[in-house]
Amino acid sequence: MARRPGTPRLLRELNDRAALDLLVEQGPLTRAQIGEHTGLSKVTASQLLSRLEERGLVEVAGEQAGGRGPNAALYAVVPSAAYVAGLEVGPDGVTAGVADITGTLAAQVTVDPNGADDPVRTVHDAVVKACRSARVAVGRLSAFVIGTPGVVDPRSGDVQFSFDLPSWHEGVLAALRTDLRRPVTIENDVNLAAVAERAYGAARGADDFALMWLDRGMGLSVMLGGRLHRGRSGGAGEIGYLPVPGAPLPIGAARRGPEDEGVTESTSWGKPAIAGGYGSLVGADAVRALAHSHGITEPTAVACVRAAAEDETMGGAFLDELAVRISYGVTSVNIVLDPGLVVLSGSLGSAGGVPLASRIERTVGRISPTRPTVAVTRVEGNPVLRGALHSALEQARDEVFSADPA
Repeated sequence: MARRPGTPRLLRELNDRAALDLLVEQGPLTRAQIGEHTGLSKVTASQLLSRLEERGLVEVAGEQAGGRGPNAALYAVVPSAAYVAGLEVGPDGVTAGVADITGTLAAQVTVDPNGADDPVRTVHDAVVKACRSARVAVGRLSAFVIGTPGVVDPRSGDVQFSFDLPSWHEGVLAALRTDLRRPVTIENDVNLAAVAERAYGAARGADDFALMWLDRGMGLSVMLGGRLHRGRSGGAGEIGYLPVPGAPLPIGAARRGPEDEGVTESTSWGKPAIAGGYGSLVGADAVRALAHSHGITEPTAVACVRAAAEDETMGGAFLDELAVRISYGVTSVNIVLDPGLVVLSGSLGSAGGVPLASRIERTVGRISPTRPTVAVTRVEGNPVLRGALHSALEQARDEVFSADPA
């Protein structure tokens, strides 16, 4: 790619973008504060703010009282400069959120698909409902990012295979873009949870880490050098299929067909689950069965893990054995990639908290040449949705903030 010369116009664009990013991160600032953070002179900062005001990207949001002389005007990004949508799509429903360009959530709704097997209709209905709640026209949305379980081809952006959502397949992305008439990105849901963890959670600012998703099923996301590692075909992180000692091989589970080889009915969630492999040891059904064998009789796997973590005198032995099972996957990742940090997320990972995380860290340290830090997610709210909105905001800001002025 040819480099653009350092023309005055390019320098203005770079300065404008730097100031806008600064205002998003730190909130209202005065001309002097913008100049101080960016290294620009007061004159240049004033010219910059005038340009951004003319473009409708910044506005005076108040005043800062000073010592002598008049109060300094505080400038902020105009929230309505752009809006984005983020969605989490799962077998039990769709959660959609709408945020303004500053990242402030305007609305969040959850829609029951009612057995609908049309991905376009399901997403469209959720987006319309969220926009109505936010009082934002669908046409004002600048970007959509959708989180879905399964393998997403990094080259085409289409879903190649989703165990939980068989109706999501190649061709869905183009259909969504045609329906919504806007840029649409589909991303693996656990990858988006990792995006949220790096932006807001336990991996904030970390360039290298792995996120272990423990929920009804399990998944893995790896961030290397500050970038998601998706693999050549998008299958990186499908750790539920990992062959492990003590479990049958997940033969056929990756391709659901008429005979559903490698699939068993989940008793705790009422949804199909992988039979065999790592998933059969740390999935919700297996975790609940293990807890019951230790005398912890809560009705769900999440409740069992939470009860054990809250009373280690009663649940310590169960957590010890669960940590060993989880460590099979964590150790495999640690030996191959040495990420340094592993974050536990998903409802089961969150429920185990520090008592489970510390046990996994100790176990991995005993059977691995290096000992990663094992932490619990610190992302508040829905991590997949927050990751989707964060990714959509980055796309929208690139488009809106970097656009050449008219």
